[in-house]
Amino acid sequence: MSVVQHIRSAAVTAIKSLYNQDIALADIAINVTKPEFEGEYTIVVFTFTKFSRQKPEETGQTIGNYLVTNFPDLVAGFNVVKGFLNLSINNAYWIQYLQTNFNNAHSGRKPANGKKVMVEYSSPNTNKPLHLGHLRNNFLGYSIAEILKAAGYEVIKANLVNDRGIHICKSMLAWQLFAHGDTPESTGIKGDHLVGDYYVKFETLLKEQAEPIIARILENDFRDFGGAELEKVEKLAALLHKPEIQQDEEKAGKLHDDIKEIARNKTEIMQQAKIMLQQWEAGNPEVRALWSTMNGWVYDGFETTYKRLGIDFDKVYYESETYLLGKDLVEDGLRKGVLFRKEDNSVWIDLTADGLDEKLLLRGDGTSVYMTQDLGTARLKYQDFQMQQSIYVVADEQNYHFKVLKLILEKLEEPAAEGVYHLSYGMVELPAGRMKSREGTVVDADDLTEEMVNTAAEQTKASGKLQDLSEEELQRLYEIIGLGGMKFFLLRVDPKKRMIFNPKDSIDLNGFTGAFVQYAHARIKSIFREVGITDVSHLDTYRHNDSLLPLEKELIKLNEQFGEILDDAQREMSPAIIANYAFHLAQTFNSFYAEKVEGHYTYSIARAESEDKQKLRLQIISMTAHTIAQSMKLLGIDVPERM
Repeated sequence: MSVVQHIRSAAVTAIKSLYNQDIALADIAINVTKPEFEGEYTIVVFTFTKFSRQKPEETGQTIGNYLVTNFPDLVAGFNVVKGFLNLSINNAYWIQYLQTNFNNAHSGRKPANGKKVMVEYSSPNTNKPLHLGHLRNNFLGYSIAEILKAAGYEVIKANLVNDRGIHICKSMLAWQLFAHGDTPESTGIKGDHLVGDYYVKFETLLKEQAEPIIARILENDFRDFGGAELEKVEKLAALLHKPEIQQDEEKAGKLHDDIKEIARNKTEIMQQAKIMLQQWEAGNPEVRALWSTMNGWVYDGFETTYKRLGIDFDKVYYESETYLLGKDLVEDGLRKGVLFRKEDNSVWIDLTADGLDEKLLLRGDGTSVYMTQDLGTARLKYQDFQMQQSIYVVADEQNYHFKVLKLILEKLEEPAAEGVYHLSYGMVELPAGRMKSREGTVVDADDLTEEMVNTAAEQTKASGKLQDLSEEELQRLYEIIGLGGMKFFLLRVDPKKRMIFNPKDSIDLNGFTGAFVQYAHARIKSIFREVGITDVSHLDTYRHNDSLLPLEKELIKLNEQFGEILDDAQREMSPAIIANYAFHLAQTFNSFYAEKVEGHYTYSIARAESEDKQKLRLQIISMTAHTIAQSMKLLGIDVPERM
């Protein structure tokens, strides 16, 4: 039980005894005491005045006196500021916690709760390598899975690979046109990069073919179109030429994008790609063989990237195996009257009563749309694992899609509906702006990883402190620091927020970075080497239970809060809470380690004022190292013994 839980329990007892009122533990609001006031934890007493029949200050005094009298091992003193009861926790409580946990590498983690959760993340397309946007997705999904595990859940890490559709046909067609039989082996190019190169080649040729069509449309030359398509493009061009539209940059841009997309679909190369997709869906053996070969190259490339990044999965689903799912659900929905069929034979659901719109689920020709596939996949995943929650880690551009998905599953009375949770996150941009896959301007994940590791190597070599490490040990250290910097930087921001990633800022020993936290851990390990201790388990119990200096108490308190921080991160689905906590803990340790008064280190370990104090401080930093390592592990980050 944490100190906060102890305080809540004691407060419930006090209120029952003083006012004969039963109150739930969750109704006791407790905060960390503000730095300007004495104490460690604060009970908010305003809500108790309705039955205390006293002013907030008087209520706080009454409850505070009761806690000091009846729970002296927990509460050593108190003060009241308006409606806030600030409690000073007994030093004996903190020391007892320290004695119990200083060598516990898993302190704060929760026992199994019997609940099962699936976290689906990554979900790459097989027409290009992973890029910076994928990195935030992968790191966020992996970290949330690890946080849920630490919180007591059984977790299934899942990946739905988008391995079919027009995107992969673009790469396949460009490979047929330009590759002359090139393979990863013959070119020495990593498989996902090779396939991605041909996707860019396709888009380059597509742009070349589309530009003259766009130019003709803008000049009111519609020779490329006929029938309903002609009517549509004439209407778009007329709107675009209106003076009031020309003055509205956003509306003009949207119309121009619509015209560009129509022109792209009219090009010869896009028509060829669509024919290839039709052949794939018809099971054409040559197309299927090329598809299988090129996807194989990509999977090999992905696996190399995942392994280096420390990303793993328990279950992989493939869109080529799930895209036909959902049709049974559509038939069920028609029988139940939840869905309806239009005159063109297409199937829809009407969500206007829910504040949304009508949603297409089956085209008139009987083919599925993405929503149909996602409905079927949701049913399949639930049948496979019967999990209580299914978390989809997908960018905020798909907020509407997942709102609709959950609502349709509910209306179809699917058991998977209740557990659908969209972990929405903001896009990642560079200082130069947004990336574009079609133009090949994305930041490749492999290139970025290599840049981060090289930067870590340069900084480490410049320090000149680790000449005694072997080259293999140094390379491992560079990986730990480089990858740690990248992961920490991408996870330290609340997932809901968009962010700008600057590689130069992510490895800074003095900044809000993973390297700063890693260095604190390495410094602790160096202290143990300096005092000649390799095993802390034999350290004796500290005997002076009434003697703790401010930063000794503060470090113990921060370590004790790890369990509550874990709960917050799990509840909010935010690794940023863990990252901020780890950084604060490292900062506090640095203050502890470096504080000087009149030229002497206040918290010296090697020159501690007594043997007891040395043991106490060794226990404190041992626990701190364990907590830093645990916190960083939840972010997918390793911590080094030396730096």
